[in-house]
Amino acid sequence: MNDYTLKQLVDKNFDYYKNGEVANYIPALAEVSPKQLGIAVYDLTSNELMKAGDVDVRFAIESMSKVPVLLLAIKDCGIKKVFETINTEPTGFAFNSIMNMEINHRKHPMNPFVNAGAIATTSLISGKDANEKFERILSFMKQICDDTDITLNKEIYLSESKTGDINRSLAYYMKGNQMIDEEVSETLETYFKQCSVNVTATGIAKLAAVLANKGIAPWNNQRIISEESATIVKSIMTTAGLYDESGEFSVHVGVPAKSGVGGGLMAAIPNSYGIGVFSPALDKFGNSAAGIQLLKDTVQELDADIFQ
Repeated sequence: MNDYTLKQLVDKNFDYYKNGEVANYIPALAEVSPKQLGIAVYDLTSNELMKAGDVDVRFAIESMSKVPVLLLAIKDCGIKKVFETINTEPTGFAFNSIMNMEINHRKHPMNPFVNAGAIATTSLISGKDANEKFERILSFMKQICDDTDITLNKEIYLSESKTGDINRSLAYYMKGNQMIDEEVSETLETYFKQCSVNVTATGIAKLAAVLANKGIAPWNNQRIISEESATIVKSIMTTAGLYDESGEFSVHVGVPAKSGVGGGLMAAIPNSYGIGVFSPALDKFGNSAAGIQLLKDTVQELDADIFQ
């Protein structure tokens, strides 16, 4: 695998953007051009980063933020506390559904990657108020993505907050049923902000590389998270990382992955590669239409390299 091969795969899959639409239910994301596709691959063996396409375009991290925030919550509270608050089961309901808690009279959200679970995860982050909690999240994202230029996109944050009534209903339901302890308005402010930071496919590849490398940043050999945390999060990515497309992707591709409605995708191939992809037009499942095809082709190509 090299930059030229990646460029060929980007060219091959570019037109798949026509099969999707940008996330127009969030006004600020509706303005993003769908005609973008980029990929970065961090090779743990050679300690090299390969790139092609729109890899350094900044875009909203959205639901991919659920991965670093879960890792930070584990650092703050410990694995036992986090998973006493949130289950780890896949769900057949929509990512923003309240039905899995209401119908089954559940005491906890199904997993950290559905919105209810992600909001509960955010409520576990340490800090005296929403600003301090978000600054800790932002600092951790900068570290694990090796990107000091990650910033809050205020336009997207305001757009997220303005259109976030379903997330408010989830949060108040959980608060009313003693699933979360923190103040709802504070937790939601932090949650909307964490989803609204600007990242690149390059930074996401580095985040995925830390997961693939058992919690150690390959660019400086420093441990950022525990090996157990990395293993747990990769497992949840496998079962619940791509919404209702998780099962099919797991069967046919077989690597831990997480998506976001900003058009991002990450994949962590254990002990081998971290991958970041960006293309903002989404398929019917809410995953990047061109990005998911590019990711599948890339994993297939990398498998050929691994087993040569």
